[in-house]
Amino acid sequence: MKIHADLTERAVVDSATLDWVPSPMAGVERRMLERDGAEVARATSLVRYAPGSAFSAHKHDMGEEFLVLDGVFSDESGDFPKGMYVRNPPGSSHVPSSDPGAVILVKLRQMQPDDAAYVRVNTLDPAGWQVGRAGESILPLHIRPDEEVVMLDWERGARFDAQDFPGGAEYFVIEGSFEDQDGRYDQGTWLRLPADSRQTIRTSQGARVWRKTGHLET
Repeated sequence: MKIHADLTERAVVDSATLDWVPSPMAGVERRMLERDGAEVARATSLVRYAPGSAFSAHKHDMGEEFLVLDGVFSDESGDFPKGMYVRNPPGSSHVPSSDPGAVILVKLRQMQPDDAAYVRVNTLDPAGWQVGRAGESILPLHIRPDEEVVMLDWERGARFDAQDFPGGAEYFVIEGSFEDQDGRYDQGTWLRLPADSRQTIRTSQGARVWRKTGHLET
């Protein structure tokens, strides 16, 4: 299965327009944003766990990262409520579940073999947030030479100078909306810019976004 699988192309998906597709496990459904492969695939998806659902034990040969958008996601390492950002490195395994139900943004098989970090960040804790550009707050989530993952808060009416992304960029809009020279991106939108993109951002109502950069370098 191939969905927006060409990483050299720009891609935009309003996740709210997608159907929830059943997974192999009862009570677990997906909205597929990008995918290259069958059940074992390089993938970016929204995954919804019904209350009391679970997924069978499995290993992440090329890693997993996720952001909890709603509810509480759990595995053997703990309970992760709304706002938690988690990275499980290549070779890790777990048995995921959710008692109250959960929705997560999850990326599979997209880590470098030497990326051995387990990461747990509560993005709703104000302690880690830093001042960025004028009108911007930034929360570093995971920084490597080949990729940078952050949360960004943009104030209402913020505008930023053009920014180059030699290694590409990827966004998911958590709250609010923003615009660039190519369109508008509302809550729930996933956006991928290929390597060597340039972008000029503005937001009339403000936004909170998850952003990854550098990982699409060709």
